[in-house]
Amino acid sequence: MKTLCILATFFALLCAPASRSCCADSAAKRVAASDSSSFESPLACDREALTPEQRKKHFEVLGPALRNLRKNVRELPDGYEFEFPSDAASFQMLSEWVYGERICCPFFDINVRMERENGPIYLRLTGRDGVKQFIQVEGSSWLKQ
Repeated sequence: MKTLCILATFFALLCAPASRSCCADSAAKRVAASDSSSFESPLACDREALTPEQRKKHFEVLGPALRNLRKNVRELPDGYEFEFPSDAASFQMLSEWVYGERICCPFFDINVRMERENGPIYLRLTGRDGVKQFIQVEGSSWLKQ
């Protein structure tokens, strides 16, 4: 269960690869962080938080593959939930994507849930005010059914 919880934290899924407008300046984030002890990261993807190799895989390989695997999308009051197949390859890909998303978009609350009896895997992306709108704009390709 502990391992599943750790893997669940690896899932966050937006920052559409074609969108460059979501990128935030890392230096500005560091300055903002030093201004307050109750710092909340900006609602912006920090692509520079990933290495060039991680960035390429996250946005050009994992993201598109997961969007193609996605079986369903459910709108939530504060975000979205995505359904994926329950096979090992999908879970591994989703876990790796979530880990990267957590690094570049730390403002997401990310939950991964696996249904019993080999049921589907669900990725839930939620967060504070503005996160759902961020997903709608920057992750619109994830929302298309």
